[in-house]
Amino acid sequence: MTIEVRPATVFGDTRTLIGPKSPDSNVCWCLSHRIPSKLNNELRGRARGDYVAGLCREQPPPGVLAYDGEEPVGWAAVGPRSDTIFARSRKVPHLDDLPVWSLWCIRVRPGHRRKGISHALIAGAVDFARAQGAPVIEAYPLDNGDAKVDLTMAYAGIRKNFERAGFTHAADTTSVLAGHPRVLMRLDLR
Repeated sequence: MTIEVRPATVFGDTRTLIGPKSPDSNVCWCLSHRIPSKLNNELRGRARGDYVAGLCREQPPPGVLAYDGEEPVGWAAVGPRSDTIFARSRKVPHLDDLPVWSLWCIRVRPGHRRKGISHALIAGAVDFARAQGAPVIEAYPLDNGDAKVDLTMAYAGIRKNFERAGFTHAADTTSVLAGHPRVLMRLDLR
């Protein structure tokens, strides 16, 4: 299997990874960390998908997609931290004034897990951020040690996968997800 990671400019493929089965559902669409909570609560049903379709047409697009051939099999949300709720977070520290990019969601389709796709997504997100001129990229994964993580809540990624990708622990956070603390991991892209 050869995995290729590309910018998320094709809405249909993005929908395959982060959209609901029913277009009228009010699921995340990977918006809850991207947009202010007021807007996140106002966008209902199809309006959520329409919003993401607009993001896929913008530069930069809202993330990257992993493909096995032409089949979309994975998603990573990545963009300027200043465009996310992490810019205003009280739980995730702000370390400096660099125009940091954030990588906050990784999703691999069922049936394609345990094939290295999350590793390819992290590497692809790093390459994408670097190509956009980001000096640093951050992630906020779970520090779960050897404990199992509920797949529903594993979207933040796990610390050891980011360490394998060259990220280093930059700070602890007060954020907890699925009973595991989240840490701030960083990778210098300069």
